[in-house]
Amino acid sequence: MSDPDTDRTAATPPTDPAGPATDVAPTADPSSETAPTSADLGRRRFFRAFAGELVQTAATMVGAAQALQQVSVEAASAILNPEGAATAATAAAPVAPTASVTPSGPSGFRTPFREDGGILYLIDQRRLPDELIEYPVRSAGETAWAIREMVVRGAPAIGQVAAIGLAMSAENQRDGRPYARKATIRGSANALINARPTAVNLRWAVERVLARYTELDELSEDGVAIADAMREEADRIVFEATTDHGRLATFGVDILPTPGDRPVRILTHCNTGPLACGQYGTALGVVQAAHHAGRPLQVWVDETRPYLQGARLTTWELAQAGVPHALLPDVAAGHLMARGEVDVILVGADRVAANGDTANKVGTYTLAVLARRHGSPFYVCAPTSTIDLATPDGAAIEIEERRAEEVTEFRGVRIAPPGTEVRNPSFDVTPAELITGIVTEEGVISAPYETGLPAAVADAAARWAATPGYHAFRPADAPAAADRVDPATAEPAEAQSAATPPVTD
Repeated sequence: MSDPDTDRTAATPPTDPAGPATDVAPTADPSSETAPTSADLGRRRFFRAFAGELVQTAATMVGAAQALQQVSVEAASAILNPEGAATAATAAAPVAPTASVTPSGPSGFRTPFREDGGILYLIDQRRLPDELIEYPVRSAGETAWAIREMVVRGAPAIGQVAAIGLAMSAENQRDGRPYARKATIRGSANALINARPTAVNLRWAVERVLARYTELDELSEDGVAIADAMREEADRIVFEATTDHGRLATFGVDILPTPGDRPVRILTHCNTGPLACGQYGTALGVVQAAHHAGRPLQVWVDETRPYLQGARLTTWELAQAGVPHALLPDVAAGHLMARGEVDVILVGADRVAANGDTANKVGTYTLAVLARRHGSPFYVCAPTSTIDLATPDGAAIEIEERRAEEVTEFRGVRIAPPGTEVRNPSFDVTPAELITGIVTEEGVISAPYETGLPAAVADAAARWAATPGYHAFRPADAPAAADRVDPATAEPAEAQSAATPPVTD
């Protein structure tokens, strides 16, 4: 018999009787301990206090998914727009499928997902910046489809969403029979992992949640305990990301040049803000932290062809946050560097190999080569969950190739002759020698990356292990990569240890 969770991963979107919902920016309580009172707060004091508050919350609220996401939403709103946070509209309940919200100006900020009534609502990033519409999912199968079709995208964000999606499928099977539950959960995990193969955060998050399932005995009759344990681990993944991304932002601000009499000019590629990461953002999180520390900024935004994440999403986020910016054709970045108009380049990552080679949105390698030619600092901003120590170098990273229509068409309008052959790699690999440094939540790592990256991963694991009342499931005796078991086939498969966070875009 087919299972509804695994059957919904077909090429067409899962049907949803409720239809997509809309939402506006939620209100952040100005009296909350996590809400800043002005944009002049010291960046280290604010971010560290916020991270400490979230850790305390994590210790007492593991499993409280809606409270978790409300904390993340309110904090992000306060960080990005402290003046407007108190007057932003409250979170709206789902409304008619045809309705949408088109922001007319800065109005706070929304994380890319929220949960209400057992439904995970994802901001449909394909519709931005024209419409703010939510796409509802109720299972891992629907989540995998949303990830593959880029309803939600960005390595940290899809890792968090995948973790919640797998936990939702376990919840759907809490009263099911053990063998049916096993087929559903393992099939769902496999569908999620394969939705975007380059992004390592996706596999890492799914395998962490799956480890809780196997820990409790896959054929246990207690479906309630299994569902609760998997949900707790998904919540922990989101808590960790919220804290770690805030720490990353503090370290990133310190590497920005200080021109003195003018704004620091930062070049970005793709989208690396809260839409891509769930909380602060990575490279764009550094930009936003600097902005609220009072640093004068000018951000050059690569449009990021062919999917235009920079043009559609990064400019939208920066406008919401009130950060000065200008949109560039991708091919204009070299011209600005040659004119001395770029002080530093900040990019994100989908996977960082053990030697420092980094996979990121296609076009990143080109920027790195230009940066070396013109002496511009080139930094990768990535949490340790994006560091894949099981991948030795960039040559071992699988590069996803996407549909030809993303290149030959624009929003359904054909722009190339019919039958044109297309190559559409979604990512490229930047060699480690072209990278000035890798900004993580444990500090800025410089070459040799072969020693710095494992140390950062170990430091992050030790920090969380020492957090009182916080116990994420990371088996100390996790099997080596060659001994791992594929979630769908139960056959050995190459994979990263659950004890070592993986990397995604």
